[in-house]
Amino acid sequence: MRPPPILRRPEDGIGSGTVSDPLAQVAALPGVAESVDGARSMVDRLLGHRILRRRSAEVSAESALRGARASAALEGVKVSLDELRALGADLAAPGPTAAEDPVPQGALRIAAELGSLSETWRRAPRQVLARLHVLGAAGFAEAGELGRPRLAGQPVRDALELGPPPGPDEVAVRLDQLSSLLTAPTKAPALVVAAVAHGELLVLRPFGQGDGMVARAAERLTLVQRGLDPKSLTAPEVGHAELAEEYAAAARAYAAGGPEGVARWVRHCADAVAAAARDSIAICEAFMRG
Repeated sequence: MRPPPILRRPEDGIGSGTVSDPLAQVAALPGVAESVDGARSMVDRLLGHRILRRRSAEVSAESALRGARASAALEGVKVSLDELRALGADLAAPGPTAAEDPVPQGALRIAAELGSLSETWRRAPRQVLARLHVLGAAGFAEAGELGRPRLAGQPVRDALELGPPPGPDEVAVRLDQLSSLLTAPTKAPALVVAAVAHGELLVLRPFGQGDGMVARAAERLTLVQRGLDPKSLTAPEVGHAELAEEYAAAARAYAAGGPEGVARWVRHCADAVAAAARDSIAICEAFMRG
């Protein structure tokens, strides 16, 4: 399997190496700036909605719920919003939950804790990734594997048909490189950084199980922490689920490598954020109507 595009040598077309700002290289790829600007405009439209002056916390909570549902759906488990609300009440209550499927439980746990992880994500991304895996994969990954990069021979789920994953040694190196990218200064827009974090984690599949939920949470955290959506009012997961076929195809293009594949993936992520912002605007409108 070829290395993830951002971690390649410059002679491969795009990558870190001696390049001081590889994320800015991504932002300059064909069509990326236009897609990112379009998504930002839609998010700005959402942020200007008058209902947010007094009910932003409620919009954020509803967005989180919808994001959890969408992330579970992308893992192959479909649940309704009402079922998720009931499940959230079960998880908040003391004692074991009666829910049978651990995937929606994990998606909800991630959604509930995401807001508290933003500052740590800024300075220690690998620590947050481990925590996200503990939250998301509990119940279907082995207890001893939670929060720990996978070992040789450990099964790896490939829901998006990305092909064979890199080996554990390579994963360790690339996670360090990704962490360095996420903590280094860059002129790239927040959405580009978020898309790269999401794409790299999908390709690496560092834990073997639950990696999709972790990757999507990393994208959302980046958008919050870097100021595009500081109150977490949008759920990019909703956009990815709405554009599910392109989500899988763009992820495969990214995994295959090359500037074209990277650009396609970032453009898809921008489209997903724009779709998520439209969904959150619909939430605001529903609140306005009572």
